[in-house]
Amino acid sequence: MALHFVTEDATEARPDDVVTLGGAEAKHAAVVRRVRPGERVTLGDGRGVWLGGVVEKAEPGQVAVRIESREQRPAPTSRLILVQALAKGDRDELAVQAACELGVDEIVPWQAARSVSRWEGAKAVKGRERWASIVREAAKQAHRAWVPEVAPVETTADLVGRTASQRLLVLDPAASTRLSTLQDDGRDIVLVVGPEGGIAAEEHERLAAAGAERMLLGDTVLRTSTAGPAALAVLNVLRGRW
Repeated sequence: MALHFVTEDATEARPDDVVTLGGAEAKHAAVVRRVRPGERVTLGDGRGVWLGGVVEKAEPGQVAVRIESREQRPAPTSRLILVQALAKGDRDELAVQAACELGVDEIVPWQAARSVSRWEGAKAVKGRERWASIVREAAKQAHRAWVPEVAPVETTADLVGRTASQRLLVLDPAASTRLSTLQDDGRDIVLVVGPEGGIAAEEHERLAAAGAERMLLGDTVLRTSTAGPAALAVLNVLRGRW
């Protein structure tokens, strides 16, 4: 069953209505996914609306779907948030893609002290848009009813401000407490992943002073592109999502 997102004006669709996809969505459905009349598909708006239907028409410029079912899937009440430090190349993008597939609820770009990549001015806007596009495509692949938000780039001071209402877990290969032993208290969990050069000592100290907890994943040191997704897998098990 293929998944394609629809525009906001189609989110009120009910059974027996026909929803028409156009533009890039229609081309992706008809040309890339090769959906055909009679095939069952799911449609969503990325905000919990979930529609099931049957394709009645499939052309590169237009795909028509007859709706058979509709539901509103609730957003998670205890969220998992990934703070991903900006990294060189496409390593941060790989982390963002995998995190979305693994169920993260929000992604926060972090301008860490040792980040080689710098998001400033127009580059910050473009970078956020790029990550949002990656998240959207990954959400399609994973058949997610809710598309994670990509927040504006944050500084360490911004992360400190999150400790007032959220639980910050800083992944650190030098930590003594294993993430797999975490006792969940129901708060939103914010996973903080550093850049290739690691999190600077002063950043560790500032976050710890605000109440952040250092967590160890395992005996090996993971790349910045894999640490966050690996931690999310552990938390999915601990929270009963998997």
